Amino acid sequence: MRQLRLSSVIERRLLVNYRVAPDAAARLLPEPLRPHVVHGYAVAGICLLRLGGVRPTWAPAAFGLRSENVAHRIAVEWDGPDGVETGVYIPRRDTASRLNAWAGGRVFPGEHGMADFQVHETPRQVRVALATRDGDTRVDVTVELSDELQGSKLFADLAEASRFFRGGTKGFSATRSSRHLDGMELQTNAWRVEAGRIRSAASSFFDAPDRFPLGSATLDCALVMRDVPAGWRPLPTMAAGVQSPSPSH
Repeated sequence: MRQLRLSSVIERRLLVNYRVAPDAAARLLPEPLRPHVVHGYAVAGICLLRLGGVRPTWAPAAFGLRSENVAHRIAVEWDGPDGVETGVYIPRRDTASRLNAWAGGRVFPGEHGMADFQVHETPRQVRVALATRDGDTRVDVTVELSDELQGSKLFADLAEASRFFRGGTKGFSATRSSRHLDGMELQTNAWRVEAGRIRSAASSFFDAPDRFPLGSATLDCALVMRDVPAGWRPLPTMAAGVQSPSPSH
C-alpha cells in the first residue's frame, strides 16, 4: 500500500530528555545506527505528542483527526550517501487512537501499540500519564513551562537544544519483522520550542535496570512545542543489519 504524506497541527509535543551513557544506548540500536553523542552523552527521551487535524495532505482540514501518542526515542546518526545524517531511533510507538494503531505501518510508516492516556494541561503546566495495553510500558511526567532551560548537561541553553532537535526530525521505527526500520520525517516552517522544568517523571522504559544499568540514564531537561503546523513525509525504509528489538505491541 502506498504510504501517505500527512498534514497536522502539533497541539502539544512534550520532549522529556535523558542523558545516557553511550554504550548503554548503543546496545539498543540496530546497525547502521549509532548514538548521536553530545558533550559525552547519548541523548534519549520520551515524546508525548497530541496531534490535531491529521489528514492526508490532499484532504480538507475538516476531515482531520485528533490523537494522543507517545514515542520512546534515542538520538542517532548514520552514514548516508552524502555524509553523516542525524535523526532518532524509535524502539516503540504507542497511541490512544485505534485508527493510528491500524494504519501505522500500513497507510503511514511506524507501527503503533495501544495505550491509555491521562492528560491534565494548564497554560503553564502539562501532566501526561499513560499505560500501554500490553502492560510493558508506563509513563507519568509533569513539566512546568520555564523562561529558560536550566540544569541541563546536554545543552547550554534553549537555542542549542532547539537546534539539536530541529536537526533530528527524521525518525526510524522498529518493526515486527526486525529486518527493516520504518522512516518518517517531521516537516514544519514554524519550528518553535519552549523550555520546561521537570517536576516529576517516571518511565518504566528508562527506569528498567536490564535496559539502562543504574546511573546510565539520567533525566536532563524538557522541551514543549505547542500549536505548530506540521507535515509528515514517509522516508524509504532502512535495512536493519542486526536484529533490533521488535515493538512489543
